[in-house]
Amino acid sequence: MVESLAGSLATAELPVLHLTSPVPSSHVNTISENRQQARPTLSQVLQVLVYSPEPRAASMKYLKRDNSAVRLNAKQLRRISELTIVHYDRSAEEYWEGTRDHDVSQNYAALLDAIEGDHPYSILDLGCGPGRDLYHFRSLGHDVVGLDGSKEFVAIARSYAGGDVLHQDFLAMTLPESHFDGVFANASLFHVPSQELPRILLELAATLKPRGVLFCSNPRGNNQEGFSGDRYGCFFDLDTWRDYVTTAGFVELRHYYRPPELPCHKQPWLATVWRKG
Repeated sequence: MVESLAGSLATAELPVLHLTSPVPSSHVNTISENRQQARPTLSQVLQVLVYSPEPRAASMKYLKRDNSAVRLNAKQLRRISELTIVHYDRSAEEYWEGTRDHDVSQNYAALLDAIEGDHPYSILDLGCGPGRDLYHFRSLGHDVVGLDGSKEFVAIARSYAGGDVLHQDFLAMTLPESHFDGVFANASLFHVPSQELPRILLELAATLKPRGVLFCSNPRGNNQEGFSGDRYGCFFDLDTWRDYVTTAGFVELRHYYRPPELPCHKQPWLATVWRKG
């Protein structure tokens, strides 16, 4: 989606879920059972989420999952994705006005500097939102394809940036094999549930050319996962995020925290650059 005002997502009150493999248990942030008393179980919450005619994301606010929990099924995953997308559809114009002038030039350079070969590059803007970054890459002469799950974002991006903008859910993408020189995932992949992240990362590896580059920027945290308001998100630390991406066959090139020129505790965004192995 869109990298919004620094810290707005990372500092929100978050539900806490224990992550499952491939993340080592040493990287999992634990919460005492005393703080979870009288809070709904996974099955109770998901029953409300999936089968209620008017499901509310707030019902997952205190959800906790441990490694013995049943994995989310396709219907549950689809409903989680739908709720997040609906949030962005409803606030698309507000997000566009609030983020269109946000300076992410550091991230543009991180991707482009890592791609090998001659211009122009073929780039996938994953979670292109209203098209700010899509427009920038296209203005440099690159062949860029946008992709977003929000139909409202897609409409704005097509109008503003032009070109190809795919309307696809991150959990159900159809991408060409070995096609892109780079994938620009700016403030988008953290919306993918950790259960599905290994599969999605493999799909991104498959759509990249040999030695292609994946750029990611996500709000960081203490390995928390769940709904923050109406949006689902995973808030990983560097070690946990590194485990996921390297397991998918990528080699880390660099990482940094954002916004630049601030002390680390005021840099809620973790940016990482990877090469397809």
